[in-house]
Amino acid sequence: MTPDESVAHLTPTSWDLASRALLAKALAEFAHERLLRPRPTGDGSTYLVRGDDPLVEYRFTASVLALDHWVVDAASVVRHQGGAETPLDALGFFLDFRSALDLDGEPLPTYLEEISATLAAAAFRLATPAPGAAELSRAAFQTIEANLPEGHPAFVANSGRIGFGVDGQHRYTPESARPTRLVWLAAHRDHCTFRCSGHLDYDALVSAELDDRTRASFAAVLGGLGLDPDDYLLLPVHPWQWWHRVSVTFAAELGARRLVCLGEGPDEYQPQQSVRTWFNVTNPRRHYVKTALSVVNMGFVRGLSAAYMAATPAINDWVADLIAGDELLVSTRVSILRELASVGYHHRHLDAATERTSPYRKMLAALWRESPVPTLEPGRRLSSMAALLHVDRDGHALAAALIEESGLPPAEWLRRYLDAYLVPLLHCFYAHGLAFMPHGENVILVLSGGVVERVIHKDIAEEVVVMDPDAPLPDEVARVYADVPEHMRLLSILSDVFDGFLRFLSAVLHTRGVLDEDAFWRTVGECAADYVRAVPHLADRVRRYDLFADEFALSCLNRLQLRDTRQMVDLADPTAALRLVGTLRNPIAPYRPAGC
Repeated sequence: MTPDESVAHLTPTSWDLASRALLAKALAEFAHERLLRPRPTGDGSTYLVRGDDPLVEYRFTASVLALDHWVVDAASVVRHQGGAETPLDALGFFLDFRSALDLDGEPLPTYLEEISATLAAAAFRLATPAPGAAELSRAAFQTIEANLPEGHPAFVANSGRIGFGVDGQHRYTPESARPTRLVWLAAHRDHCTFRCSGHLDYDALVSAELDDRTRASFAAVLGGLGLDPDDYLLLPVHPWQWWHRVSVTFAAELGARRLVCLGEGPDEYQPQQSVRTWFNVTNPRRHYVKTALSVVNMGFVRGLSAAYMAATPAINDWVADLIAGDELLVSTRVSILRELASVGYHHRHLDAATERTSPYRKMLAALWRESPVPTLEPGRRLSSMAALLHVDRDGHALAAALIEESGLPPAEWLRRYLDAYLVPLLHCFYAHGLAFMPHGENVILVLSGGVVERVIHKDIAEEVVVMDPDAPLPDEVARVYADVPEHMRLLSILSDVFDGFLRFLSAVLHTRGVLDEDAFWRTVGECAADYVRAVPHLADRVRRYDLFADEFALSCLNRLQLRDTRQMVDLADPTAALRLVGTLRNPIAPYRPAGC
């Protein structure tokens, strides 16, 4: 590929389309988070918002739905300065509102870089033919994964990937859907931490993930250097991480043969929406591989800590056992993809020179996560839950296509989905004080005839949290406990689920005339009420944490990213950094069950 070919997707047409979509999202989410305060113009559904310079204003048409959700018509957005219409400039928008967004100082150029990269990724997708919503709804699991342009629905800068060049865009992004082979290293055992699930060991893992020929080939490389293969562990590395980080930053380790590059493995992998996680397309029954990646994306350097991951398998085993031992959870058929093994390399000099949270300690590690494919029953198919928010280029919604395929009334289809998705989350919270991070990319749907039968959660060890101080936790699992203030605990449902996902799904269905928002939230309320009635033994906790309260605190994700584009929150204390601004009216408050 020549340099000019590498940017062929960056055309005036694609950039304008990408910019308009991003501006519509920025206006909507910044209004939702009350960073911007649009006001009606008196002309129907037209609104305006003025920049830091009062001579600059943006006008647009929008509707405002439950949970203060703004649906902005991208085609309607216009910019005026001094009364004259001016060309739209997506990057210029953030300069127009730099004070309103509190973007002055160091975060501004980094945030602009993330916005530019997000726009470039959108232009790349627009230059590639894409299936329509109906076709995509029936597509293979990884075809769906590669065709989800929205990214995280709330974050405006959601495809930054700072560190990737245009070659990384073409090689390593989910939208490129380009199969890639991982680089494998041999890492000396004296400098590694390996942990695995209770039913597994290192030899069993490697034998399942690499064929005999590959293992023999890797052993021959070590033997040819006069090294004993038994002294080393195998460690998969993201190709970008090898070329841009490990081969340079770990040069001393390579020179001393504490690390040995073995070359590429034979299996091909496809990058997932989470960027650093790989799905094995050569053998889909083999595990996902999650690799350290020193790029900044959505407020974090996407590394993996060798020390932090040492507890990962034990945490996953504990969560899996908790689910298996709860009758109600078993009845919903909810499950997790266990992270079965982790391996991390400790660079003694970098460890001595840095604090525990430093990105330098997160450059060389990997974990293996179960694939959902072996659990799939005949006639079923898989999809990322993020697909429920997908709208194709003609405005058709994938969720609407699934409802049509199911043959069910929309409210009944929604109830089936909520029974599979929402009920287990409610029960984990009320019965166990346990919360997941259940956004669209972290949940996999198991579909039958367009109907959601069950859900699978993933990314467990980094995201799961136990908020009950009295919960009995084994020592190796203790880090999942978080001292969350009492009044904030239910935000794991009200904010992360209602405001973080269902708000967007409701808008997709409402604006296309599939299911109006009143019917949507009535169905959610009925599902929640039926759950409450099914667990009378948890009545005290249900009263203590009132799911049907009139209002709940508005938690603002973009405010976190705008404040610190490289480290939004400390994962060891995630609630300390939350930005709570005002309240939202609870759309299920009218459906409180009697006696609750």
